[in-house]
Amino acid sequence: MFYVQRDAQGVLSRVEAAAFAESTETLPADHHEIQAWYANEVVETSLAQLKQSDLEMIRVLDDLIQVLTRKGVISVTDLPPAAQAKLMDRNHAREALGGLSHLIDDEETGLI
Repeated sequence: MFYVQRDAQGVLSRVEAAAFAESTETLPADHHEIQAWYANEVVETSLAQLKQSDLEMIRVLDDLIQVLTRKGVISVTDLPPAAQAKLMDRNHAREALGGLSHLIDDEETGLI
């Protein structure tokens, strides 16, 4: 049994396994609205995980391209112009952030 709260239009806005003050009714686990609620939650969680993985893979690919160009395996000019522009933008942004890391010396002690 699940405790639910509905919005003004009657759509589920909160579903909990334990009772909560704002719950207005209970529904069995096999109820179609409960099934849809949790199916949607699983999809949202999977999409969030995929998005985070995409961000991590972008960094991997960026690093891979840099290694391949440093080793002379490929040249940036081998890539399409749009890819070249994006890589240059990322390189400039990373250099700018790298420059900021030297503002604080880890060996320093005390207050600024």
